[in-house]
Amino acid sequence: MRKSAKKNIIYSILLLLVVFMVYLYRQNKETAVSTDTTHPKMVLSGKTMGTTYRIVYLDPGGRNFKKEIDSILVDFNQSLSTYIQDSELSRLNRYDSLVFESDYFYPVLQTSKEVFSITDGAFDPTIGPLVNAWGFGPDGPSLQDSLGVKQLLEQVGFENLDFNEKGVKKSNTDVYLDFSAIAKGYGADVVANFLKDMGIVDFLVEIGGELVGNGVNDKGELWKVGVSHPDEEGLANEIYSIVALENKGLATSGNYRNFYVKDGVKYSHTISPFTGYPVVHRLLSATVVADDCMVADAYATAFMVLGLDRAKEIQKSVEGIEIFLIFNDDQGQIQSYVSDGLAPFLTTVGAKEPK
Repeated sequence: MRKSAKKNIIYSILLLLVVFMVYLYRQNKETAVSTDTTHPKMVLSGKTMGTTYRIVYLDPGGRNFKKEIDSILVDFNQSLSTYIQDSELSRLNRYDSLVFESDYFYPVLQTSKEVFSITDGAFDPTIGPLVNAWGFGPDGPSLQDSLGVKQLLEQVGFENLDFNEKGVKKSNTDVYLDFSAIAKGYGADVVANFLKDMGIVDFLVEIGGELVGNGVNDKGELWKVGVSHPDEEGLANEIYSIVALENKGLATSGNYRNFYVKDGVKYSHTISPFTGYPVVHRLLSATVVADDCMVADAYATAFMVLGLDRAKEIQKSVEGIEIFLIFNDDQGQIQSYVSDGLAPFLTTVGAKEPK
């Protein structure tokens, strides 16, 4: 081999080595940048409770908890769903007692009893028979006349339940429980607690519109969530106001989208446990912020039953809850009210300032 050819081979090898070293340098540099990102953002989504969930969290390890969260939600539904025939709740509704198998049943009964008492019965999970009869349960509408409402009202009353940490018994075997007005908020709390147990500090959990926000987002700011515009004609993503969550749960209840029209009559999904009929008043939506989402969910439902004035009164008497209410004034114009503790965390978008 000629000397010049040898030089060319040596030059080529050296060139390849230089290229390879540059490649390794760039790879190492990119890896260093990646591991220096101390809080990668993880986004998980899926279906549960007849709706969807979305979970965002920051984790230095970039761990994916979707499998674990889906498993938790399956167990949760197996306890508290009325749509699953062999769930704990469905079995209690068929019989007169239940020995708890899961850790979910007793806490939801405790919170239900507390909110039931404070709201003088406005929040009552035993409203189930009427919810079903009006067409907002597993089956379609079944009410025929006012006599049917009166008969079903005789089955309603949380005081017909006697429970402790081990189980629950019904004094009236016809009592039918429905936790749909509290379950999504409770589920959000359960997922939030799981994330905390995994060492996650910064997260936002959303199940069917009920939320738990903890810590900060990837920009170092409080998690911000939107309250929908109370317009049945509007889009679900049309925002009326934005709330910043500081380690709180948030739930919103409203009648402007969950309803149906039959024979020209509009029926809303909020059924009054006092009258047995869908509520009719000027309160369009109630957003409640509390230390946990289960409590917020229950109060939001109760306030939609009670209306504007009573909701304000109860909020002022209960420590730890804040409210944002959207309502029609006497002229039919949309107005809003925000409690003092929530005002610093609320931004109005394209609407009049809260009064």
